[in-house]
Amino acid sequence: MTLIDKLQPYADIEINESLKKHTTYRIGGMCKYFIYPKNIMCLMRIIGILKKEKLPIKVFGKGSNILCSDDDYNGVIICLDRYFTDFYFEKDGNCLVSAGMSIILLAHEAMKKSLTGLEFASGIPGTVGGALFMNAGAYKSDIAEIVQEVYVLKDDAICTMKKEELDFSYRHSIFQKHTDWIILGCRLYLQKGIQQDILDLMDSRRKRRMDSQPLDKPCAGSVFRNPSEKQAWQLIEEIGLRGKTIGGAMISNKHANFIVNENNAKATDVVELIELIQHSVKEKFGIDMITEVERFNWKK
Repeated sequence: MTLIDKLQPYADIEINESLKKHTTYRIGGMCKYFIYPKNIMCLMRIIGILKKEKLPIKVFGKGSNILCSDDDYNGVIICLDRYFTDFYFEKDGNCLVSAGMSIILLAHEAMKKSLTGLEFASGIPGTVGGALFMNAGAYKSDIAEIVQEVYVLKDDAICTMKKEELDFSYRHSIFQKHTDWIILGCRLYLQKGIQQDILDLMDSRRKRRMDSQPLDKPCAGSVFRNPSEKQAWQLIEEIGLRGKTIGGAMISNKHANFIVNENNAKATDVVELIELIQHSVKEKFGIDMITEVERFNWKK
């Protein structure tokens, strides 16, 4: 049987799929196999098949924090945002949620239940799995604050990892060191609140984002982590690079820590701007600028 024949019962499959369609940067080469597993059993069978075929594997959610190279990827991307989207609220505030669930949608569902704790996530355009991987956050809050445990596929078995095992810190988790582990879902703890107060906070933050961020352009959110010395956007502002363009990529005029795909940018255009910022900030302030954005399918 062909690889497609082997995988077909367990997943929806796209062949030679453009990664421009699956990243918020709208940048990337072609992917040989882009697949959506139908459930956890199917995922485990798929992993077994791919290991025998010795094909490289990458797990995607919504591609909101990834800069894919312009090269083609001769491997398999497993995407969880089609079928791994279940969520369940318990009476005590616990929320059981699958990794492919949109964290924005989850924040709104929590608000409908008058549950507070996810307001920070109401503007993060990724999945719960991606948020756990990056310890995503905003407005001085992050997902580590509400995680109780995470369900992980590792070493061909499903296990439960407690919060204390996850090595959470600023934009960091243990999953970044173990990219062969697959986040399946988690249990979050939310608290009872007043629905109107939760909604008002989400609305005020949405307006703040709309006013201050270039959300009308393809991008991946904040490019750099904030150093301890000063906000990343301030450092970029002070070296005079706001509005700087290389190829089709531009450092946003609206928010200097955003690099936007202004005009059919290539991945190399974005990387050149990243490296220009890093070099310039290091030269002027002696500060190392560390990226939040993950690079995928780049030659070493």
